[in-house]
Amino acid sequence: MPPRASRTSTRPHHEPVAARATRGTLTAGVSRSRRPPVTNPEQNPQPAVLTAGEPCTEVEVLTPREVPLGGPRAMTVFRTLPQRQRSLVGAWCFLDHYGPDDVARTGGMVVPRHPHTGLATVSWLFTGRIDHLDSSGVSAAVLPGELNLMIAGQGITHQEISAPDTAVLHGVQLWYALPDATRFSPHQFTHYAPPPVELPGATVRVFIGSLAGSTSPVDTRTPDLLGAELVLAPRAEVTLSARRDFEHAVLAETGDLTLNGTAVAHRSLGYAPVGADTLRITAGRDGARAILLGGVPLGEQIVMWWNFVGRSHDEIAEYRRRYQAELGFDPVDPKDAGKPSLFGPFADGQRPPLPAPALPTVRLRPRS
Repeated sequence: MPPRASRTSTRPHHEPVAARATRGTLTAGVSRSRRPPVTNPEQNPQPAVLTAGEPCTEVEVLTPREVPLGGPRAMTVFRTLPQRQRSLVGAWCFLDHYGPDDVARTGGMVVPRHPHTGLATVSWLFTGRIDHLDSSGVSAAVLPGELNLMIAGQGITHQEISAPDTAVLHGVQLWYALPDATRFSPHQFTHYAPPPVELPGATVRVFIGSLAGSTSPVDTRTPDLLGAELVLAPRAEVTLSARRDFEHAVLAETGDLTLNGTAVAHRSLGYAPVGADTLRITAGRDGARAILLGGVPLGEQIVMWWNFVGRSHDEIAEYRRRYQAELGFDPVDPKDAGKPSLFGPFADGQRPPLPAPALPTVRLRPRS
């Protein structure tokens, strides 16, 4: 076991460090620690122009879309963000819920090397383990109950593969968009094991932001963001103080629940608009586990395609071109001579990387 990393994030972004954090501790920097299994491996991804959505004064329920990640035996995820109805919750722009997944039947998670830009990935596991490797030299394992945050910044590549001893895989994969002020910053990884906060009838773990008297020390490079897990006893009700300038969303991860009196079925996402100063979450007769997200509306239009987040069609096309050239799928353009790599080197002996899908035949245009 390598030595624990310090609690600082001032290490150069290329320097691998090693860490396993204990409960309630933070590991920051580009480190050999727990890492997130986050990607969108669809080979025909739909372009998404992410905006704040239509005005909403009451709780809105978003039902999931089933997305198979590969062939007929591959695992299926349940995607509630982005949708046509609502693309963003604060800066949160992507939410996949998966499992409990029988790895012997589906083969688990096998996602070869792929890129990210302009976003941060967050993983929160309930069951299983995933091994991670990225272009900064980080090798890591994802375990349940521990936050793994990878800020892609201007560019990174990574792979995620479920560990050989994992029988059941169960968790959520999240992205949030970086604001314009930080989206070109260097990549960074942070691991944090939040302590449980006991409330009457519920246990809360705050992995990003502040809630119920608990504050995560994680630097997200995106101000005013919230992420937490809630586990509620059967028929328990918890009332949480909320920031009125936040919009919130609650994923019914296990079991059904209600959000401010509105029913949210298993795997669905309940959205509460800006203006609420409390969130009232009630579990059904079997109890419930929920993921709570929140944040101040981003205030920027985001173009998201495949694993890239940008601001325009041309920017996305350039990310794709650079990725294809750097990984050898397409010829290198002479104009790139002397430029630093966006997507970095990678360890030898790994699975072949994923090629980027073809761009759509129409330009990606942000909606007003």
